[in-house]
Amino acid sequence: MDNQNKNLILATALSAAVLIGWTYLFPPEQPAPADPTAVAEQTASPATPAIPTAVEQAAPGAVIDAAAAAQAALAQTPRIEIETSALTGSISLLGGRIDDLSLKNYKETLDADSPLVRLLSPVGDTALNAHPYYAVYGWAPAGGLDPALVPGPRTVWSAPEGATLTPANPVEITWDNGAGLVFHRKIEIDENYLFTITQRVENNTGATVRLAPYGIIARHGIPEGNRVYVLHEGAVRMTDGKLEEIKYKDITKLDPVEGEGQAEVLPALESGWIGFTDKYWMTTLAPMSGNFNSVVKYTAGADLYQAEARLPVVEVAPGTSADVATHLFAGAKEWEAIRDYQEEGGIQGFIDSIDWGWFYFLTKPMFRLLHWLNSAIGNMGWAIIALTVIIKALVFPLARKSYISMAKMKELQPEMEALKAAAGDDRMKMQQGMMELYKKNKVNPAAGCLPILLQIPIFFSLYKVIYVTIELYHAPWLGWIKDLSAPDPSSILNLFGLLPFATPEPGSMLFMLSLGVLPILLGISMWLQQKLNPAPTDPSQAMIFAWMPWVFMFMLGSFASGLVLYWIANNTITFIQQYTIMSMHGKRPDLFGNIRSGFAKKPAADKPKK
Repeated sequence: MDNQNKNLILATALSAAVLIGWTYLFPPEQPAPADPTAVAEQTASPATPAIPTAVEQAAPGAVIDAAAAAQAALAQTPRIEIETSALTGSISLLGGRIDDLSLKNYKETLDADSPLVRLLSPVGDTALNAHPYYAVYGWAPAGGLDPALVPGPRTVWSAPEGATLTPANPVEITWDNGAGLVFHRKIEIDENYLFTITQRVENNTGATVRLAPYGIIARHGIPEGNRVYVLHEGAVRMTDGKLEEIKYKDITKLDPVEGEGQAEVLPALESGWIGFTDKYWMTTLAPMSGNFNSVVKYTAGADLYQAEARLPVVEVAPGTSADVATHLFAGAKEWEAIRDYQEEGGIQGFIDSIDWGWFYFLTKPMFRLLHWLNSAIGNMGWAIIALTVIIKALVFPLARKSYISMAKMKELQPEMEALKAAAGDDRMKMQQGMMELYKKNKVNPAAGCLPILLQIPIFFSLYKVIYVTIELYHAPWLGWIKDLSAPDPSSILNLFGLLPFATPEPGSMLFMLSLGVLPILLGISMWLQQKLNPAPTDPSQAMIFAWMPWVFMFMLGSFASGLVLYWIANNTITFIQQYTIMSMHGKRPDLFGNIRSGFAKKPAADKPKK
């Protein structure tokens, strides 16, 4: 096998390794379903106040009418409405929990009557809320204080009649324990996704009391869908400048902590935040004081995931009060909003809640450029193409060296073939002859691979940016592509809509066969790029190379349209660059000749004589 083919195989293998290793979907082991009759028990270590039970399990039973069940679940407790330009929902006065939140600017599907994306949901019937998800606040008793004297999850708070939480109208709820302690909780919200919760306790008793405020985000089970290795989903937290990401499956494997169960407790001395992140949505707690214990916990019997912010114990003297404030982010991972909360809201390192990956020093500037291009062009599909063109132009010097090396290797092809014929089966003689040939012509056979290796982090970072950005969600490009975050909806199975029957739905086993226009164009672009060089002389290599574009076409057909569009643009630009550079060096690729040879009938092997 000559070195040109070795270089080509190496480059293809490296590209395939990156693509498959980082993008292929692998569903991990899922935790066992929750026992609907189990109740999660919350305890703290002996050195800290005991946190009362803050969560409950959904009641068992079948539900037929989901819409009616939703209203029934919300009607079980008195509520305060939430209404902003970005959010709608309500706060339950039972426990004062924020457990009903939908995102006004995002729908589940493109249908006009599609429901809004629901981020937080209350405990209710399991048929309605298989995975309740909410935030709850409270006070843990300390110094011998009776737990009955602090508000718990079953405490019914009082609120002003007709109160509605809006950016212009904060809401304050109150609970009097009847023994001299009055608890207040002021809830504020901005125009986007940030709540500010200020907890205050008045001590009207004759003795000093000690108690500790806390905030909990509780998630019963994990959302439906496959977990993917290219993107982090699970717990995320920043502790004094150190970012930590824990996938759901790893939370279930946390080591037992005395008095905690399966948990990991980290002290944040100066700043920090903690919560759960999905691909496009996130819920996090960020204490404004910065001094707290950051806790990730899992309760196996209830299949309950928790992120907790436990603040220090406060002493409240008779006739005085104490208060503490915590931010709660609950919404879409929009880069501008998160950046503003970091720069203007003081939530340090909050921009890193977006999963930038290993090459964050590349993905962050790439994302800013894509964001700017989308704003300037007004179409995310064209912005992706423009970003690909810009990145390819920036790395063109590296690509040029690679293509020039390939051209030089092609110039030596006749001499290499002569060496093969002269050496016969003597591999040592062949290798020595090739080394002398390289030295004489000042050619480095590895020169074509090194630029490719250097480009891999750059183009993986570009892929990562396109995968994680929420701006692709339900973003149209042109014609039939109405959602760049979803697979191409067209299908060759019904001749792209000409035949009147439905095609397999995304996620089904047969969807891989339902190739759309973009996946087919991707396969063609890879095939044309491959035809810039003659097929390998070795039959096995030739067969592998011949099938590779079409294998990738089927494998990537179920990926988001924005990602497939990126790969098509990348392949097209690479084809133009390689063809141009090799032509400039006197070795114009015989594109049509290579295509014809691929379709040419192979001569039959001579039959053995009898």
